[in-house]
Amino acid sequence: MMSAAGLWIDHRKAVIVVVTDKGDETKLIISKVEKQLRRSGDSPLKGPYEAQQVPLDDSRQREFTGHLNIYYDAVIACIREADSILIFGPGEAKGELEKRLANKGLGGRVDGIETVDKMTDRQIAAKVRQRFQE
Repeated sequence: MMSAAGLWIDHRKAVIVVVTDKGDETKLIISKVEKQLRRSGDSPLKGPYEAQQVPLDDSRQREFTGHLNIYYDAVIACIREADSILIFGPGEAKGELEKRLANKGLGGRVDGIETVDKMTDRQIAAKVRQRFQE
């Protein structure tokens, strides 16, 4: 039985639509990643600010990367069985997921990557159905 998966992904959530001969199924995975890492230090609005003055916070970066790894692994678990995968979304997450799929030997299944803005779950499901029911 052929199956295909399409997913809209950013760093906060992934909406996955799996299309098979029996119909389609939609799954939602929420990430626990902070929106954006901020460095501690002087604020450019409150006084002197130079990049060299602001220390990097390696522990926060490691935590961010760890959360992303868990999130991407959960997404891959949902699409692992798909014969064809379409990845779309607004930011960097789609490229990061593609690299991770390639590292796991699933890169050949990626059918396409598209940059799109925010979409509703129904729009995502319709886009995936349209793509794979040709």
